[in-house]
Amino acid sequence: MESITKARKICHLLLRFLAFGATLSAVIVMATSHEKASVLVFQFEAKYTNTPAFKYFVIANSLVTVYGFLVLFLPPESFLWRLAVATDLVFTMLLVSSISAALAIAQVGKKGNSHAAWLPICNSVPKFCNQVTGALVAGAIAVIIYMILLLNSIHRVLDPLILRKC
Repeated sequence: MESITKARKICHLLLRFLAFGATLSAVIVMATSHEKASVLVFQFEAKYTNTPAFKYFVIANSLVTVYGFLVLFLPPESFLWRLAVATDLVFTMLLVSSISAALAIAQVGKKGNSHAAWLPICNSVPKFCNQVTGALVAGAIAVIIYMILLLNSIHRVLDPLILRKC
């Protein structure tokens, strides 16, 4: 029984570390995405700061990265660990909302919007679009890992309560 508990703790710590790495990667890749291009006589620079949704993505992933780093050092037996369940939920929803907003803008950048007469820009700035895609993939991986962590945290908190009633 003790080896199972130890294995669960190691697995949980590994998932936390992977989540930290995924959010950190998403921040770095998105924050370094920029490219200059010329279309006819116009020059423009595509960078994440031009779009509020991409800024929100970077800010949200930055917050979750800091949280993920701090939780790595949280002792599992402490009272604060139960608070981690609530904060896991909040930060998971923050990640979901930020990636949703960023995906919507990335889709417009890739395909354009014929109804609004917005042209796609990814043909003009492919390096930028590839970096945004990489950041979104890392963000999606982070969302999946945080959902698994959230389910695991809920199970860890509720399991003793359920067993106590039996």
